[in-house]
Parts: sequence; C-alpha cells; structure tokens
Amino acid sequence: MVEERIVEVERPVGATHTHTTVYEDRPSSGGGAGWLLAIVAIVALIAAVYIFSNMSNSRAAKDDAIAGAARDVGAAADKVGNAAQDAADKVTQK
Repeated sequence: MVEERIVEVERPVGATHTHTTVYEDRPSSGGGAGWLLAIVAIVALIAAVYIFSNMSNSRAAKDDAIAGAARDVGAAADKVGNAAQDAADKVTQK
C-alpha cells in the first residue's frame, strides 16, 4: 500500500513551500536468509557436539589400550620370572 503525504508550509512573507513524502509498504526481504542461517547454526552445533563426544571416546579408548598393554607386559614379566626361577631350581638341584 502506498501512502502519500503532502505538507504545505506557508511563511510569514507569503511564500509557500510544498513537500511531498511517499511511504511504500514493502514485504520484508531476507526472511528466507534468516531461516537458512538458523539451520546452518543448528547443523554446526550438532557437528561440534558430535566431534567433542568422539574426542572423549577416543581418549578413553587410548587409555584402555595403554592399560591393556601394561597388563600384557606384566604377564610377560611374570612368565620370564617363572622361567628364571625354574632355571635356577634346575641349576641348584644338580
């Protein structure tokens, strides 16, 4: 809808000044851009949560792998100790 306002200003000396202002109601543009930015922000947030959750999972997996390796080393050390004890017993029995 177009609205037109005409303002006439009369000066004391008799001169008249006319000013016309036209107002036009336009539908707001960029409404789709706002939705697009909101969707992009939501996708970025979901991606960040996924990445950070996987980082903590990988840290836990790494810690578990180190603990497992330490158990394996401990078991191997026990076997070496037992073998050394058996060898020492055989040497002292002769």
